[in-house]
Amino acid sequence: MKLTTILSGLVAFSLASLASAEGQTASIYIQTVSQSPSAPVPLAEIQYDLAAASEAEIISYEAPELPEDAKLVRIGVYNPTSKQWESSTSVASADNFSKGYSPMVMLSVDQKGTVVSAALRGIGIDAGQTRDFGPQAMVLATQPGKQPDLNKPVVLSPEGKTVVPEEKTFLQKYWWLIGIVVLMSMTGGGGDGK
Repeated sequence: MKLTTILSGLVAFSLASLASAEGQTASIYIQTVSQSPSAPVPLAEIQYDLAAASEAEIISYEAPELPEDAKLVRIGVYNPTSKQWESSTSVASADNFSKGYSPMVMLSVDQKGTVVSAALRGIGIDAGQTRDFGPQAMVLATQPGKQPDLNKPVVLSPEGKTVVPEEKTFLQKYWWLIGIVVLMSMTGGGGDGK
């Protein structure tokens, strides 16, 4: 192998690992829920990495200008070019943006890092306890669920709980094999041809 081939492979690997270390960015939009809703507007941009989901951070945040009669808002990932929501949305109270509350944007992402849903929750601020009054982000990565064991009968106890079968002992498992060996030794069926 040539040295240039090895070096180009290492450079490509390094660039790929740097690209994945940057993480992903999600643009969260907000829309008032009313009889005549306005177009969704940007709320926050969140950067996260699946390897360190607890270290998600808000890159940019624009406090929404909500009408006074707004009671509910819709939160999610929105694509302004296609004018469609790209994730499932959630509805939150407009009171989450009131004074005394710090907004927390929560994202649910799949195993590839794609945002599945977004939600918002206002956290009450206690000035004596914390100095972090700004918006916060939380990323929850989904995990695959347990798959069913197919072709295995489910045994339930009288209480309706799953019964775990007891492990059999060596003698319980191989009694028939031991019986054959004993029977062969008693009848002289050792196979020595006499």
